[in-house]
Amino acid sequence: MNVLVTGGAGYIGSHVVNVLKKEAGFTPIVYDNFSTGHPEAVADDVQLVEGDIRDIEFTRHVMAQFEIDAVIHFAASSLVGESMSDPAKYYVNNVEGSLHLLQAMKQSGVDYIVFSSTAAVYGEPEKTPICEDFATQPTNVYGRTKLVIEGMLKDYAMAYGMRYVALRYFNAAGASLTADIGEDHHPETHLIPLILKTAQGVRDRVSIFGTDYPTPDGTCLRDYIHVEDLATAHVLALKHLVGGGESRVYNLGSEAGFSVREIIETAKRVTGVDFAVTEEARRSGDPAVLVASSEKIRKELGWQPQHSTVEEIIKTAWKWHQNHPHGYNG
Repeated sequence: MNVLVTGGAGYIGSHVVNVLKKEAGFTPIVYDNFSTGHPEAVADDVQLVEGDIRDIEFTRHVMAQFEIDAVIHFAASSLVGESMSDPAKYYVNNVEGSLHLLQAMKQSGVDYIVFSSTAAVYGEPEKTPICEDFATQPTNVYGRTKLVIEGMLKDYAMAYGMRYVALRYFNAAGASLTADIGEDHHPETHLIPLILKTAQGVRDRVSIFGTDYPTPDGTCLRDYIHVEDLATAHVLALKHLVGGGESRVYNLGSEAGFSVREIIETAKRVTGVDFAVTEEARRSGDPAVLVASSEKIRKELGWQPQHSTVEEIIKTAWKWHQNHPHGYNG
């Protein structure tokens, strides 16, 4: 089965490609415009096509050329702050891009899609852990675009017989167990790589925004899943569809959550570096706790995270950053 992985040169996409390579019967084809992805993240033995999902004709050509059977869809803009200051970019890249991808799939007779959604579709829920049946009230444009795409998937499934799995998750973290691929964003906004860049001396300090939250140590609790475990979930979702399974929406979560201070202290222990930490005021709109339940996907697809302890997440990420102090460029 030939699987088109849109955004397959990105952080999560490249890890999914590696898992697909090891699975009997699946051949990944990476489709990326390299706006944020890295060609270096794609192994030499994987077919790599430069292109944009907004180009229906070319996407359809690629699907025909490589006889595509299914799609795993990561291609999107994903910076929350940028989505608020430049919503047009997000509606064009995420919503229009996904619509054009679905059109190309429909015209090519490709009926299976696994979609990288986000737990940001829930907004700020009244309680945690978050379950799939909670109200979807995103508080930023990024989350709104992903929710619109989920709606499109549902409509295409009803009207045209496509089947999909949408995976909602918060924070992918860590790096491949072999440390050959990892997290390299420009600009970097994610907590763990920011912490590790501080440990490396690339940054001079890391900030904690808010220490007076109603949590065990006063800092925000967030959901972190090792990127290898996320990758496994995407492949399980694809197998579910190929095996005749119905369309589904699943959360991927730790169900416990890790505090900002816990992440920082673990990073100090793993790296052996006592880097500078400053405490700042709360940021507007930062909820105290955002943690998702993954009970549904564990029960229905048998997903079991293997690497999502704070220790292993940071150890693998640190090894990647040591080997790539300036990302893929050095």
